[in-house]
Order: sequence, then C-alpha cells, then structure tokens
Amino acid sequence: MPRPPCSAGQEPPRGDVSEALRRSAELESRSVQDDIARQAVRDYFERDGKRELLDRVLDRELPRFAQALERLGQ
Repeated sequence: MPRPPCSAGQEPPRGDVSEALRRSAELESRSVQDDIARQAVRDYFERDGKRELLDRVLDRELPRFAQALERLGQ
C-alpha cells in the first residue's frame, strides 16, 4: 500500500528518505554520504545566509527609523 505524501515541513518516513538519497546519488554519480554532506551545506548556508542578510539590512535601515520607532514605543 503506497504511503500518503508528506505535508509541507514534515519529514518523509526514514525509508523514503534513504531511497530518495540513494536515487539522487545514483543519478548524479555520487555517494549517498556526498549527497548528504552537500545537502547539509546547502541547508546551512540557506538558513544562515538569510539570517545574515536580514541582520545586515536591519543594521543599515533601522537607524533611519530610530526616532519614529522610539515615538511609536511611547
């Protein structure tokens, strides 16, 4: 019996993940470990890169609105 698809944000069952990794590695002529490492690095940079970008934008833009933000806080 086929499994239902996972909802967004849900991790697929472990066997499905292993099979997907194996197929992906096979298609790209890489090892499963290499595929896992590459995905981990991509995830890290995507997550931390967005956070770093947001921090830089806030550091640059918030001072322009400091007085308005302070008045709103009163």
